[in-house]
Amino acid sequence: MNVPTKPAVKRKVTPWLRRGVQILFFVSVAVVATTGALAEKGIAVPVLGEGASLHAICPFGGVVSFWQLATAGTLVKKVHDSSVVLAVIALALSLLFGPVICGWVCPLGSVQEWLGGLGRKIFGKRYNGFVPKKLDRVLRYLRYVVLIGVSYMTIMTGKLAFQEVDPYFALFNLWTGEVALASAVVLGLTLVLSLFVERPFCKYACPYGAFQGLFNLFRVFGIKRKAATCIDCKACDRACPMNIEVSTAGTVRDHQCISCLKCTSEAACPVPATVLLAAGRVDGKPGNESGEAR
Repeated sequence: MNVPTKPAVKRKVTPWLRRGVQILFFVSVAVVATTGALAEKGIAVPVLGEGASLHAICPFGGVVSFWQLATAGTLVKKVHDSSVVLAVIALALSLLFGPVICGWVCPLGSVQEWLGGLGRKIFGKRYNGFVPKKLDRVLRYLRYVVLIGVSYMTIMTGKLAFQEVDPYFALFNLWTGEVALASAVVLGLTLVLSLFVERPFCKYACPYGAFQGLFNLFRVFGIKRKAATCIDCKACDRACPMNIEVSTAGTVRDHQCISCLKCTSEAACPVPATVLLAAGRVDGKPGNESGEAR
């Protein structure tokens, strides 16, 4: 007598891989920032060396330096050559895969996401739904105002204007006493709000996230939904940390997408190869690009 067996369940590795990458970059940035700050105080860690400035490993410094580099051949004060190199690498990645820096690399984004896990346990289904939708739609464009303002101030002053309010800088330098009060306050608000709203700083205020988000309009590899196999369960919508309606899209082109892949068949979607990262049309027929999420 043959005993029926349960079909083998394919283990979805994408969530674990992404979490590992997030932890790796968080620890790496923390080590670099800490050893760099200690070196400035004359304290060397024999095993780790002198480290580097946090500005040297931030690609946004390279982005806001492009104008001065092009017109004067110099970098904005405190920005290192390595920041420009990282900005170019991030630009190439964005053209191919969209804002993977936001969804996989940025330590501040990761911290917000980890706190969001606690918020989800506290509030359950209410989590990430406290901001009214109409207000939320307006607030999401605020980060472009920040991007324009920061870029203008940096060009006019030749200094890193955003550092005075930057929660990313505050996150890794709070213990040094070199953090401006405003950036410490913004960091505190970001951490508290993360218990109620998924990635609040990323959604509403991050200038680099705004810049990265523009590449969702023409990235080579996008988040695609195969309508032919979609069962309309909305699992992709519930999984999206940025509240994007993936279930109505052919290709997700929303400027808020962070390429986290949480919505895909490798993470949330229960149907194989239905929501996936791909180039071109996944259904292989014209018209699949209609219904794009924006």
